[in-house]
Amino acid sequence: MISDAFQKRKERQLLWLLLPALLPLVLLVIYPALYSVYLSMTNEALTGAAALKPRFVGANNYLRLFSDARFWNSLLVTFVFVVGSAVIGQFVLGFISAVALRGRRVGSQVFGAAILLPNAAPEVVAGFMWISMLAGGDHATLSKIMIALGLPWADWLQTFPLFMVTMVNTWRGIGTAMILLTAGLSAVPAEVYEAARMDGANQRQTFLRITLPLMAPTIFLYMLISTVSTISVFGLVYALTRGGPGNATEVISVYIYNQSFTTFQLGYGAAGAVVALLISLVFGIGYVRALRVKV
Repeated sequence: MISDAFQKRKERQLLWLLLPALLPLVLLVIYPALYSVYLSMTNEALTGAAALKPRFVGANNYLRLFSDARFWNSLLVTFVFVVGSAVIGQFVLGFISAVALRGRRVGSQVFGAAILLPNAAPEVVAGFMWISMLAGGDHATLSKIMIALGLPWADWLQTFPLFMVTMVNTWRGIGTAMILLTAGLSAVPAEVYEAARMDGANQRQTFLRITLPLMAPTIFLYMLISTVSTISVFGLVYALTRGGPGNATEVISVYIYNQSFTTFQLGYGAAGAVVALLISLVFGIGYVRALRVKV
C-alpha cells in the first residue's frame, strides 16, 4: 500500500513537472490544428459576405479540393520536391559528409563548418541569396560562371524551376542530415568493425552488413524529420519562385497560402492544410512503425 501511494504521488509530481511543456504544446500546436479542422468546414473568407457571416459548409471544401487539378498538381510537385531534396539529396550528401567528418582528415573542421553554414541564414534570406545567383538570365552569377567556362547558360528559375528549388533546399538541409548521421555513425562500436576486419570483410561488406543495419534507427529518424519538415517548406520556395512559372513549383504549402491569402478563401485553404497535416502524419506513422523507432 505504501509503495502504491508513493508511486501515485511520484506520477502526480511528474505531471506537474510536464505541465509547463504541455501548455505551449496545447496552445501552439494542438489548438491551432483543431481550429484548422473547424475552419476547413466553413466558408470563412477575408472579403465579401463570408467574412462577415461565415457559415458551416461541412465537407464541401474537401469535395472541391479533391476535384481541383491544381491541388493534385501541388501534391505531385511536393512529392518530387520531398523525394529529390530530403530523401535523396540531403540524405546522400549528408551521409557522405558524415563519413568524411568521421575520418578526421585534415580540414574536416572547416568542412563541417562550411556544411553547417547554410543553416545560419533564414529561409527567405537564403532564397534571395540564390535569386541573385539563378535569376536575371545572362546577368545571373551562375550564368556568368557558365559563360566564363564556355558553356551554355540559361534562365535557371524559368527553365529548370523545380530542379533549382530542390537543389537549393538540398543545400540548406545537408547540415541537419550530417549532424544526425554523424551521431549514428559514432554510436556504432569500433569493436564490431575490428571483428569484421578479422573475419576478412572488405569495406563494401562492412558498410552493407554492419554500418547500414546498425544505423537503421538513425536513418529512419532522419527520414521522419526531413520528410515532415520538407513537406512544410514555404519561405524558401515562395522567395525563389512564388510557385511559378505557372504552377511548376507550387508545393502544397504555397498552394495553401495562395488559396488563403491570394484568393482570400480561408476555409478552403484550411482544408488543404488539414490534408497536408494528414499526409505528414501518415508519413510519420509509417516511418515509426517501419522500424519501431521511439520518437
